[in-house]
Amino acid sequence: MAWILDDTRPIYLQIEDLIKTNIIAGVYQPGQKLPSVRDLAAEASVNPNTMQKALTELERSGLVYTQRTSGRFITEDISKMTELKEQLAREQIQLFLKNMEQLGLSRDDIRRLLEKEWREEES
Repeated sequence: MAWILDDTRPIYLQIEDLIKTNIIAGVYQPGQKLPSVRDLAAEASVNPNTMQKALTELERSGLVYTQRTSGRFITEDISKMTELKEQLAREQIQLFLKNMEQLGLSRDDIRRLLEKEWREEES
């Protein structure tokens, strides 16, 4: 996994988002055991406390759970993952629409351009 982190937001939030994305993209499968905090921290080149904080937040969201003495695992609740995927997709769509409107495009313009792009992609 590529750990591309920057100074725009707290590192633990960026890590949380990257792991969420990997969960809904299928990089981490339902029920799969996550690497240890130390291994993930080393891989991401961050302090283990930072990684611990990110994983704690993922546990709060229900995407990750801990089994005592066994480690952390990805939830097997597919509906939770589907809900998260749709939420993240809606956020990306809203961001896209905002950016297009800043370019001066109307919703009809955006729709027309998207339909044109889809047609070209299919051919």
